[in-house]
Amino acid sequence: MRGVILEGARAEVVDDLELRAPGPGEVLVGIRAAGLCHSDLSVIDGTIPFPRPVVLGHEGAGVVEAVGESVVHVAPGDHVALSTIANCGACPQCARGRPTMCRRAIGRPEQPFSRGGEPLYNFAANSAFAERTLVKAVQATPIPRDIPLTSAALIGCAVLTGVGAVLNRAKVGQGESVVVIGVGGVGLNVLQGARIAGAAPIVAVDANPEKAAAARQFGATHFVDASQQTRGGGEGGTVAAVKEILPDGAAHTFECVGSTALVRQAVDLLDRRGQAVLLGMPPADAEAVFLPAALFLDKSILGCRYGSSRPPRDIALYANLYRQGRLLLDELVTRTYPVEEFAAAADDAHHGRVARAVLTF
Repeated sequence: MRGVILEGARAEVVDDLELRAPGPGEVLVGIRAAGLCHSDLSVIDGTIPFPRPVVLGHEGAGVVEAVGESVVHVAPGDHVALSTIANCGACPQCARGRPTMCRRAIGRPEQPFSRGGEPLYNFAANSAFAERTLVKAVQATPIPRDIPLTSAALIGCAVLTGVGAVLNRAKVGQGESVVVIGVGGVGLNVLQGARIAGAAPIVAVDANPEKAAAARQFGATHFVDASQQTRGGGEGGTVAAVKEILPDGAAHTFECVGSTALVRQAVDLLDRRGQAVLLGMPPADAEAVFLPAALFLDKSILGCRYGSSRPPRDIALYANLYRQGRLLLDELVTRTYPVEEFAAAADDAHHGRVARAVLTF
């Protein structure tokens, strides 16, 4: 079986993976498409520490091939989108409807794969960069067959994280102003989440001016070229440029890059009672600097894991919004790559040439 593994310093495509049969409460899924997220790249470069050897990938969609005992909500042949939250469903956090806070869903990788008799870890309880993968039943949400699987794959991370951050964590209201810093796969989904919520104005900020058209397509009413502002006046130039649009600051800012300097920008751009939501993944030991006095006017800095999502509910919601034409998915898929071209896909994603590269099997 083909898949992308990380054993040493570099990820490689192999064709001799093995996968055990599903046990109770598990679902075996034949992967058809998997999005390449920067979190995968961060595991490769060490920004996200993770045990090795590991089968990579965490944003996928495919077809159910087999189910374990007690699984009743999906059956072989069903199309499913996968989430990364293997929550237990029984702890106090799950009972409160907060599966992203379930302690059993964090830092407990399993080893359903093997290669040459040696076990391999799964990544994010998912490992979508393989022809087949094994997930908990709660991670496999059925979706309509008319949604292309190359598009449906992106629901499981970029959409849940970005749109969820707007609707679930920030709870953006109609007419409230939004600034999105970083217009990659997650940032584009924050933009369309803001559009769906009825926010206005919606300001996109990115150092690549070529992203302006996509930003507007997904919901931005304004675009600020951070590279031009930096040349003209340092980091403060970007803040000044945004404040030409929003003189009092924004009700909501979203940092989608993982830069501590941009965290400071997100705070500096807040209006009174505004909130900055942090979505980008900096190194685990990175420290951000901001002025505490800047928060005294009831401003907030919010962490956000996986869009504060409830995946079975939210994936069904986003699939329905897609079918209504209100949620963009096809437009996120910049290019598809056969899994054998993983290196090219990773290079394009690393250099920002694509909003989302999608591996196909």
